[in-house]
Amino acid sequence: MDTKLDPSRDDLPLMANTSHILVKHYVLDLDVDFESQIIEGTIVLFFESGKKQSRSTKEPCRTESNEACRFRMPEPCHSPVTDTRTFSPKTRSNDFTICGKGEKDTSGKDGNHDNREQASGISSSKYCCDTGNHGSEDFLLVLDCCDLSVLKVEEVDVAAVPGIEKLTRSPKLTVVSEELRNQIVCELVTLPADRWREQLDYYARCSQAPGCGELLFDTDTWSLQIRKTGAQTATDFPHAIRIRYSTKPQGRSVTWTSDQSGRPCVYTMGSPINNRALFPCQEPPVAMSTWQATVRAAASFVVLMSGENSAKPTQLREGCSSWHYYVTMPMPASTFTIAVGSWTEMKPETCSSNDLAAERSLSPSEADFRYVGICGHMEYPCRFQNPSATTQEIIPHRVFAPLCLKGACQETLLQLVPPCLSAAHRVLGTHPFSRLDILIVPSNFPSLGMASPHIIFLSQSVLTGNSHLCGTRLCHEIAHAWFGLAIGARDWTEEWLSEGFATHLEDVFWAKAQQLDPHEAQEQQELKACLRWCRLQDEVRNSPEEMQVLRPNKEKTGHVSDSGSSVVKHGLNPEKVFMQVHYLKGYFLLRFLAQRLGDDTYFAFLRKFVHTFHGQLILSQDFLQMLLENIPEEKRLELSVENIFRDWLESSGIPQPLQRERQAGAECGLARQVSVEVEKWIRMNRRPRKRKRRETEKLFEKVRHRWCELIIKHKYTKAYKDVERFLQEDQAMGIYLYGELMVSEDSRQQQVARRCFELTKEQMDRSSAQVVAEMLF
Repeated sequence: MDTKLDPSRDDLPLMANTSHILVKHYVLDLDVDFESQIIEGTIVLFFESGKKQSRSTKEPCRTESNEACRFRMPEPCHSPVTDTRTFSPKTRSNDFTICGKGEKDTSGKDGNHDNREQASGISSSKYCCDTGNHGSEDFLLVLDCCDLSVLKVEEVDVAAVPGIEKLTRSPKLTVVSEELRNQIVCELVTLPADRWREQLDYYARCSQAPGCGELLFDTDTWSLQIRKTGAQTATDFPHAIRIRYSTKPQGRSVTWTSDQSGRPCVYTMGSPINNRALFPCQEPPVAMSTWQATVRAAASFVVLMSGENSAKPTQLREGCSSWHYYVTMPMPASTFTIAVGSWTEMKPETCSSNDLAAERSLSPSEADFRYVGICGHMEYPCRFQNPSATTQEIIPHRVFAPLCLKGACQETLLQLVPPCLSAAHRVLGTHPFSRLDILIVPSNFPSLGMASPHIIFLSQSVLTGNSHLCGTRLCHEIAHAWFGLAIGARDWTEEWLSEGFATHLEDVFWAKAQQLDPHEAQEQQELKACLRWCRLQDEVRNSPEEMQVLRPNKEKTGHVSDSGSSVVKHGLNPEKVFMQVHYLKGYFLLRFLAQRLGDDTYFAFLRKFVHTFHGQLILSQDFLQMLLENIPEEKRLELSVENIFRDWLESSGIPQPLQRERQAGAECGLARQVSVEVEKWIRMNRRPRKRKRRETEKLFEKVRHRWCELIIKHKYTKAYKDVERFLQEDQAMGIYLYGELMVSEDSRQQQVARRCFELTKEQMDRSSAQVVAEMLF
């Protein structure tokens, strides 16, 4: 099972055997310790057997010369009446100083377990994959897991929960068996949506039930493998298991750093390996699950998370706070997000009517926002079926940031949230999520923004200058609520289904948020198209051809192995994080389709598409086929799914239809004004002239990144401090400047680059640091 990949250039493996068994719900119970930079606790997984039943996976174990497989041996089966939240803190390792409960980590200082040694004091032993079971192998559960110390895996005795017999046909649970426990879980995970509160309560109570026997487990580079002796199929395997584990300080799913006020914080920053170094999980997007989490941290910290509820802290006796969040809409585990820090909720100085969640009745022209009928997704409490939710233009929202950014948030961000949310609703209809938190993340965040269920991360870089950068980025992330979250890609290589849509919609949302008239909106969008055209040309010139293809797996897109495992092509290539080809080519394809159909027809279709596919995973053909089926024959003009695949999605370089359009297109009015302004500045730069310092600084504040590029290009040594400050404070935008400094081959500029990297490399995310290091050394 040990898949050796070079993380600098290879594909990302999704190891979980989701074809055999699916996680339906996670219950996390975690403690956050900033001193040791470790998150530890338990996660309880509730399963449903998959469609494909197998006695074992295709990759049952690691064998060497027919040697027996080595798995961690369990303790004898037992059913202690012990609440998993009451482990004595005295058993905690000296490295753990956590506000909560723990169990000693016996793994050694490096956090790695030797699979030949025994946990819990049991002597070393071996477990044969094919012994004591009538010649058959036991079923192997495979979870995606990386950079975690797994301490214990056990079956949960859900039958011990008082009142749980209500979920069975038996009035009393007299004889408890594996079959009965699995029946209870089966009934629990399939409770109807209108019983979601009861379901969450049962999940919480079951997660605290005693264990009834440890399970065999092993770990390798990318996975956690779990067995139960005698359980030959996924149906026989325990449907509720508890894993006690801890993260590692160097784990790649979370970043331990300091905020802009110098206070410690930790957050998930959109790692290429997703959340598998935060908790063991099923990463393939088909594993749609719900979750609830209790997180404890010191009382001075605020815990933000993907959750439907606006959690408030519960004070604990130990001087710590406990925060609880839950999600009832099934989502891929990769969308789970957490941020713990000394955040302050930012509120406007004066409250206005726009700050309240607004509802209004629909006008006749917006009748297509609401469609009668049952949703096509698996059952959950869906906002699209809630009349009050469908008319809610502005969902409840909060903004958090370090206290030192209060002024910038009040001046720029706070006043933009209501109009941007309202604009999104006017374009697409029902907000898929009931509320929204927005967090200004630390300066080492590697991009301008990231959207997750109920929470958006924004870089501090968007707070500088005027409102345009902040507004457009906010609109981009809001668009992901529909495309990327409520509607996800079934194959992660089709990234354009998320980023292409968000890039196209950000312009539409932002124009409505600014209340531009149609002509002004068109002019602004044409100018953005010109700028993106230039960026796309540059990207195509300077990136490998194989990474320019939007549908690299072609006819095999969406295919997985018999077990459900697969790989994400180029998923571990650090350069991919900084590429924009999926954004840009996806944007131009959607713009091409909208122009071909006309905006009214296109956006009417898009609202219908959202209503049809929300809560589901899609492939490119799902969107394109429905589009072509829903437009008049005269507007198709030889468009076909095959032609779009060929011209736009399965070829590198500039798509031919786009090339023809840009060559034939006339320059828009705003673009002409920019050209005139550029010519004027070129003429002015030829004159020996001194500018007033105040005017210059005001201009540079709005175009800091471009200013730094000009400093480097013209070797303006007096302003090198501006470049250094930008590289340290705006890492989301500054990464590209390192390349500019190095290609200049100017020794002083290269010293600036290396000096800034030495100051910031420990705070950078791993992909950014790796890319910059390759530039510099």
